[in-house]
Amino acid sequence: MNYLKSLFIFILAGVFEIGGGYLVWQWLKEGKPIWWGIIGALILALYGVVATWQTANFGRVYAAYGGIFILMALIWAWKVDEFKPDRWDVIGALVAVIGACIIIYMPRK
Repeated sequence: MNYLKSLFIFILAGVFEIGGGYLVWQWLKEGKPIWWGIIGALILALYGVVATWQTANFGRVYAAYGGIFILMALIWAWKVDEFKPDRWDVIGALVAVIGACIIIYMPRK
């Protein structure tokens, strides 16, 4: 699979998972209307579909996705919740992304 296409799928899946989870969180923890939770649940279901578009096997995709998710969650928190990641957050996210790229993109025999 083309690396850019694969990365795009990881990012799209991350937006769906984080966005859907955020809407459910807002409903349950912040008092938003129930329809926020319903839409969030539907978006979370779409995340499950998008993840299947990767060509690698389930375990490898989900292991690698974890690293991408860490970085995306910090970016979401920074841009949406006004959370300011510190240098350790950034270093940890970069280590996770490097690990994810090794898991998913290194050639196999």
